[in-house]
Amino acid sequence: MTVVGWLPAETEELFGAQATAEESYDVLTVDVPPADWITALETARDRLGCTYFDWLSAVDEPGTGIRVAAHVVALAPVRRLLIRTTVPHEDPSLPTAVGVYAGAAWHERETHEMFGVVFTGHPSLDHLLLPEGFEGHPLRKDFVLAARVAKAWPGAKEPGESEHGGPKRRQMLPPGVPDPNEWGPLKGTLPPAPARPARGAGRA
Repeated sequence: MTVVGWLPAETEELFGAQATAEESYDVLTVDVPPADWITALETARDRLGCTYFDWLSAVDEPGTGIRVAAHVVALAPVRRLLIRTTVPHEDPSLPTAVGVYAGAAWHERETHEMFGVVFTGHPSLDHLLLPEGFEGHPLRKDFVLAARVAKAWPGAKEPGESEHGGPKRRQMLPPGVPDPNEWGPLKGTLPPAPARPARGAGRA
């Protein structure tokens, strides 16, 4: 075990036995399990001098979970620290960081709306950006982009779909865009998509 970056001691000593750390582009990143989330933030504030709270947000990583990250800064000298943890898609829950950094309140509300992460103990986990009654969490990869089903994207989307010609590559549906024959106003009215030839079938 070694000391990473500007940490005054080994990562495991500061953040727990399951913590890992790495430094890149002048940002020190520490990953901890969800159970150590609040303790890690307290360590950053009290032992590392990271008294400035910058932001908190998340990233949906399919097959892994929802990674929540908080960026905090020590000001004299300036040292940036990114603390991350990953919660499962089935139960995306973390204790609120408001008791450690009061500025986290609005960020947690936004992350709750956009990713569905529940911050237990938050004083008011109300809507911040989305209207009341909005269903779903728009920044999760499984969120259905209904507008892309109801109306095709304007203009050429793929090579070969414009008047300029050119080879046409295999069609792909990006995350959030379902099969229009399975979801939306055309559900059940379209013929099944043609089967794709096996890879390499035409090279014999």
